[in-house]
This record gives sequence, C-alpha cells and structure tokens, in this order.
Amino acid sequence: MGSVLHIQIERKNQMEEIPVYLFTGFMDSGKTTLIRQTLLEEDFGEGAKTLLIVCEDGDEEYDEAELKRANTKLLMIEKEEDFTEDLLKNINLQYLPDQIFIEYNGTWGIDTILETKLPAGWVIVQSLATVDATTFEMYLNNMRAMITEQFFKADVVIFNRCTENTPKTKFRAAVKSVNRPAQLVYEREDGSIDDSEEELPFDINADTIEITDADYALWYMDAQENYKKYDGKKVEFLALVYNPDKMKKGMFVPGRFAMTCCIEDVTFLGFKCKYADSKSIGHKSWIRIVAEIHVEFAKEYKGKGPVLYPISIEPAEKPEDELVYFS
Repeated sequence: MGSVLHIQIERKNQMEEIPVYLFTGFMDSGKTTLIRQTLLEEDFGEGAKTLLIVCEDGDEEYDEAELKRANTKLLMIEKEEDFTEDLLKNINLQYLPDQIFIEYNGTWGIDTILETKLPAGWVIVQSLATVDATTFEMYLNNMRAMITEQFFKADVVIFNRCTENTPKTKFRAAVKSVNRPAQLVYEREDGSIDDSEEELPFDINADTIEITDADYALWYMDAQENYKKYDGKKVEFLALVYNPDKMKKGMFVPGRFAMTCCIEDVTFLGFKCKYADSKSIGHKSWIRIVAEIHVEFAKEYKGKGPVLYPISIEPAEKPEDELVYFS
C-alpha cells in the first residue's frame, strides 16, 4: 500500500472538531495496511492521541509496539448491533481522543454508521474505501449492490493489487455511476501508484466515434468527466429520446437508461442536444443519432460539458435490452 501522501489523506485542524477517518471495504481489501501506514506517517496527526475503532478481525493484525509509537489506542466492536450512539458516547468519555480512525466491517450495512449519531465534536472528515482489483469484477457480477455500498459515499476509492491488465476504465465507470465526486487511485502490487492513461473500448480518434450499447455507459462517464478531449468530435449511438412537451424548444435529450447497482436502481444518462427542429423528435422514441460534440456552458451540467449538435437523426428499432451497464 502506498504512502498516504499519494492518496491525499489530510489532517483537519479545526479547533472544536474531532476528525473521524472512516475506512470501508471488504475483509482483506487492504484497510488495515492503509491504516497502519497512515498512523506511522511522521507528519500525520503530529502526535495526536488517536483512537482506532476496529469492527472486524482480519488476517492482518495491528502491532502493539507500532500503535504505542503512534500514540494510538485500539478498541474492538465485534457486533453491528453494538455500534450505537450510547457506546460511542461512552468511548469518547473514556478515551478523550484527538482523532478517530474507524476500520468498518465490510459485511455491515453502511447506513449503520452514517445514521448513527456521533458524539459531540466527532466529524467524519474523510471516507476511504479500499478495493481488491483482482476480485472486483467478480463482486460486480455477483454481488453488485454489496460491493458498491462499500464506496458509494467514499471520498477516495483505492484499487490495490492492480496489474497492467486491470480494466481501469470499467472500474472508474462502476464507481462514478454511484459516486461522481469520488477520487480514484490505482495501486500496483508493489505499492506504487499507477497513473497511466486509461484505455477506452472505442476509438476516440476515428472520424466518427461509434458507441455500442455495451460501451455507452463507459463513454457517457468519460465524456462527462473528460469533455475537453471530445470537443469537435463526431459520435454515433443508439438513443432513447427524452423530449416531453415541457422541454424547451430547440433542444432534446438523447440517452439511455443505465443500471447502476441493481434493477431497482436505474438512471437516465443523457446529453443536452441542440436541434432547431426538436419538436419533430418524438418523446420516448428510439433514434440513431450522429452528432458533433461542442464543449459549452450548460446549466443542466452546472458548468461546461458536452453539447450535441445533430448531423443526422434516423428512426431506430427498440433494442432487445433497453438498459446499458457499467460492466
């Protein structure tokens, strides 16, 4: 696991706040390693009295001598039902910590900690999720809701044990589909940070970028995050039209419904599209659109983003599967 400096964990110095650092992720995803290395950073906390609350007993254990050098006390909470407001209040009075690290149990509901009232002064200043890159796709395919719960509120998501074959673009899309603001870090097996450019499953340098149904969700997230590289590009894709009567004249929204974590959690991923004859495009109709992308300010994006200008619009058949996916 790389230095905490790489993932930008920052010590908060508010006078009246007791900073809480929350670490989420499944067992053996690297939480303990990250916490140990963070605590041992000489400039982190500046000798502050730290309380480490551990909610699961993983394979890697904490070294008592290391904790003592880091001025850290360890407390175990073994049962989810014990993680209560009253217990935390008692812990606060007993230990009087300057800062708190919580290694959360990956099988507990994240709502337990998010909805539990914390003692006065305790403030979650940063939430970090660790993910084992070697098993992430398996969890996405078989336990999507459970794995996404680990990072849907995280400020930083750290994929560790990455190799040159790790599908970083797919991983980014899976995270961003439920947590747009999250910072992503890819860490190699030797602990170094992989900041190489992510490969896309379509040719961004083609005369017209052809987006398949399988790639739409990935492309949407990339176009929203990295819109500058699409400025002036032509793109073609199959789209469902959002164009109700209340829609402003001269625009409509082509897009697709995407499943983010489960069938009950579906969201529409669409682009602002300027078209003088927009009222001729039926609401909820299917089209194949070729458009040029311009980067413009749009209130719908709350800033600059990709705006489509159609070159051609043709009626299309509804696909067998109307949903697109982040995997």
